[in-house]
Amino acid sequence: MAVKMIQQVSDSELELMKIIWAKDGRALYVEIMEQLAKAENCWQKNTVITLLSRLVEKGLLRTNKIGHRNEYIALVSQEDYQAAQTQTLLNKLYEGDARGLVSTLIQRELLTAEDYEDLKRFWEKERERK
Repeated sequence: MAVKMIQQVSDSELELMKIIWAKDGRALYVEIMEQLAKAENCWQKNTVITLLSRLVEKGLLRTNKIGHRNEYIALVSQEDYQAAQTQTLLNKLYEGDARGLVSTLIQRELLTAEDYEDLKRFWEKERERK
């Protein structure tokens, strides 16, 4: 399955996207700032506005004016972003070979036997759906 090309974002930009995704893909600027404060993140207003503008430029967000307030709307779902970044990682580190990635996860004990069984059940359910 081909994955749509989505630009990679910085860790700070990703933190903002996670806040927006957690709010069903829509968040007012003030809500974003509230979530950052809850996480004890003390970014300045200008920093947040700059990061949000970059996300708009990269095509991950769009803005919607509601009176004097900006609402930020995700144009890319968290699942699509994860899939695109996983594909990029797979291509970059494993030349597109998923088995290489899974082998590394098993060898480094990042994938447990229980995880494997869960994935196997998931795989079987997905195959039945199709």
